[in-house]
Amino acid sequence: MPQHIGIELLDAGPDWLRARMPVDHRTHQPAGRLHGGASVALAETVASVAGGLVVDRAKFTVVGMEINANHIRPAFAGYVYATARAESLGRTTQIWTIRIEDEAGKLVCLSRFTIAVISNERRLPLNG
Repeated sequence: MPQHIGIELLDAGPDWLRARMPVDHRTHQPAGRLHGGASVALAETVASVAGGLVVDRAKFTVVGMEINANHIRPAFAGYVYATARAESLGRTTQIWTIRIEDEAGKLVCLSRFTIAVISNERRLPLNG
């Protein structure tokens, strides 16, 4: 999905990750505003990638458990920027807050994402 809606990863630190997404025909709702679902897809993508960066991926997999989003103001064009920051990096769960802002730095969406950290030993085989 990130490629389909134009999500680009920009920068990362030890407990944060930043990305951007265009506000265009791919991410508009019928009235020409940024679609709330596109904002949620951006939030989940950024936090999921960030969550994967803070675990040993040879031993663990991260998967989303829950996401919520408050849509604060519309965006019509340009780019929105999402920054995911870790609130809690536990042994079995992670919690991330994602701020999505427009090019002027105004808050467009505030999201919280909970991730499950699963041991690769517990993963089901791909063939069932």
